[in-house]
Amino acid sequence: MNDEEALPEENRFESDPGEILDDLPLPDGWEVGTPDAEDRFEVARLTHLLRAHERHGRGWAGAGVDDVLVEVSEHGLRTRANVVIRDPEGSIQAWGSVHDRAGGRMLYSHIVSRELAPPIARKCSDALFEWAAGQARAVGEARGLPTQQIDTGAFEGDERQYEWLTRAGFRKVRTWWQMNRPVTPEERDLVPDNEEWEARGVRFRLVDREGQGLPDEADLRAVHDVLEQSFTDHFNNFEESYAEFLHRLREDPGHRWNHWWLAEMVEDVPEGLEAEEGRHPAVGALIGTVSENATGPDSSYVSYIGVVEAARGRGVAKGLLRTIICDAARRGRVGVGLEVDADSSTNAHELYTAMGWRTKYVTESWHRDVPVEG
Repeated sequence: MNDEEALPEENRFESDPGEILDDLPLPDGWEVGTPDAEDRFEVARLTHLLRAHERHGRGWAGAGVDDVLVEVSEHGLRTRANVVIRDPEGSIQAWGSVHDRAGGRMLYSHIVSRELAPPIARKCSDALFEWAAGQARAVGEARGLPTQQIDTGAFEGDERQYEWLTRAGFRKVRTWWQMNRPVTPEERDLVPDNEEWEARGVRFRLVDREGQGLPDEADLRAVHDVLEQSFTDHFNNFEESYAEFLHRLREDPGHRWNHWWLAEMVEDVPEGLEAEEGRHPAVGALIGTVSENATGPDSSYVSYIGVVEAARGRGVAKGLLRTIICDAARRGRVGVGLEVDADSSTNAHELYTAMGWRTKYVTESWHRDVPVEG
């Protein structure tokens, strides 16, 4: 499959919720539909629901309007679909969103108002899960797959979500530590230059970019290749095409090209590492983003960090992390966040802990495999 085929002009989901939910378990007057991204009141309502969901699950809310628009805007709908449930007064009380992430993997967000009484909340939940299963069959069929995975999540200790996920046939498969590290002004000198520096035969640098357009394509493909190689043996890894990868990362509200770094081996290159003529082999990559804070200083976030197996043990990951810490300090930010697999075979959490990261809250992955036919 080439890149163009992997990212179709139209998404692979069923656009009409009524085609999936033809026999609703909802009371009279409740309706299922799609959200209107042009209606600022509906966007505000979705933002309220998302923030309430976060506040209940971890104690505080971080999402904003941009996070909602990623899911519901016309641009986002190239790889996503949404459903909402409105009460008799027309207010949105539940919201489901699916994301065609990669062949075989569909991400799913499931949010039901915390203000609803348990019986109607459960009915809204059942309708959302039924819709998600129908969308899994639609995207799986479009991709020619026998089975489609639904990948959703929960905050640790969210008993209501646990009950609903279990009822809908999901199983808990993984735990993730959401970690944060404070940044001090003195760490602006942690590395010689946050845009380019060298240590132990490895060069750490920002992806090349001229003007305001896309960075150098060879650099972007190098980042993609490094991450694909690095995560081959990781939990629930699905191959993602370059086109899917680039489109998805650029959708992130915190996306900034000047937060993408490559690590290249410039000395003592191990056997098996090759590069195009005139280039050094890329052995590590880090994609950072901005975590904006409406009431205080921003933070940086490590969306992805990977090191190819042949270069592990040579300080590549540590060098990339030191670079984003330095970068954050020079931008006046207060911290750097990241997510780590609690059961990682590489024991990545040991490096993060040694470098000052601490777990702030915990999330979980829950999966359901949906047969595409039948």
